[in-house]
Amino acid sequence: MQVYFFHLMPYGDLDIAEADKYNSAWVTIPNTNFDTQKGMKLYNRYIGELELADQLGFDGVCVNEHHQTAYGLMPAPNLIAAALARSTKQAKICILGRALPLVNNPVMIAEEFAMLDHMSGGRIITGFVRGIGSEYFSNSVNPTFSHERFYEAHELIIKAWTDTGPFSYQGKHYQFDYVNLWPRPVQTPHPPVWIPSQGSKETIVWAAAPERKYTYLQTFSPYPLALKAFNAYREEAQKMGYEAQPSQMGWAVPTYVAETDEIARRELKDHIEVFFNKFLRFPSIEMRLPPGYSSISSTKTLMELKFKNRTSSTIDTLIDNGMILVGSPETVRQRIEHCQKEMGFGHLMAMLQIATMPADMTERNIRLFASEVMPHLQGAVKPQLRAIA
Repeated sequence: MQVYFFHLMPYGDLDIAEADKYNSAWVTIPNTNFDTQKGMKLYNRYIGELELADQLGFDGVCVNEHHQTAYGLMPAPNLIAAALARSTKQAKICILGRALPLVNNPVMIAEEFAMLDHMSGGRIITGFVRGIGSEYFSNSVNPTFSHERFYEAHELIIKAWTDTGPFSYQGKHYQFDYVNLWPRPVQTPHPPVWIPSQGSKETIVWAAAPERKYTYLQTFSPYPLALKAFNAYREEAQKMGYEAQPSQMGWAVPTYVAETDEIARRELKDHIEVFFNKFLRFPSIEMRLPPGYSSISSTKTLMELKFKNRTSSTIDTLIDNGMILVGSPETVRQRIEHCQKEMGFGHLMAMLQIATMPADMTERNIRLFASEVMPHLQGAVKPQLRAIA
């Protein structure tokens, strides 16, 4: 198993009472609530936490993209990746991921990733997503074309990385007379592509296709939904004539380790409940899942199996739903090993900084996880996957 530190870079100094006036930490809360002096300190602190993970032997560090929200301060994750390319030495740098439908020039995305691949010495992992529903409002993009723009932008980026230029690309949403990438990426045929998702059937089928075999990542989900998604990936692979490997599946989960189970629960409680009840709360269901953004079947699955668990979540309900890992090193290690045997994933993205969690707690969590949990996991993927139910 490969182990990664996944960081959202939240605005941890958010005034929760003020955010409650606007019913969300996304889109509608006025940016007068952002303190630039605190923001500078947070960026410096958060980059330092990612650098610490590299020093402690994590296989990779993960950043991602979000817009107009206190949930994550990375509207341009490639900027963070550029800083990490110079300051880290061995960890993969995973950008999970760029929201392709929100951009009007996918060639620039291809260029940026190619630059980062050079700057990092070939350590970049690319992640492509469609973006959260509310971000279509933030970027004034019609969500009805989300899938079309995603697939077309992806196709153009892959061609830019792999085809000899210059060539012309004439699609429905993107048209270029000249595509001729300078520089080309270091990794061949191109940097690995990972696909984070919350359980969309269409995404699973697309990622598992034999011509792609992209690593599929399940994010912030109840355990039954994550297991269902990984089983669906394996089933799709079997239908298409091959056996999916652990390296094609990854699980992202908030994680907190302390000396004992009791201490871990007590210390995490306020931060994890703020995360799920405040930072993940959207102004409306229409903004979270706008019409046309997902198919009817995928929308129904997400609403029934996922979002109903986010109403007034407590640490106990989050543990019971399998949405977080919390406890002593032994408890967390055993839980991860059990989940890996059942789900068959080969990548673990542990979110070790959570919402309002302060710097000292975060560093203790990172160090304790790295010293007492991670050594038992790295290289521990079992060759036989769980049988598909």
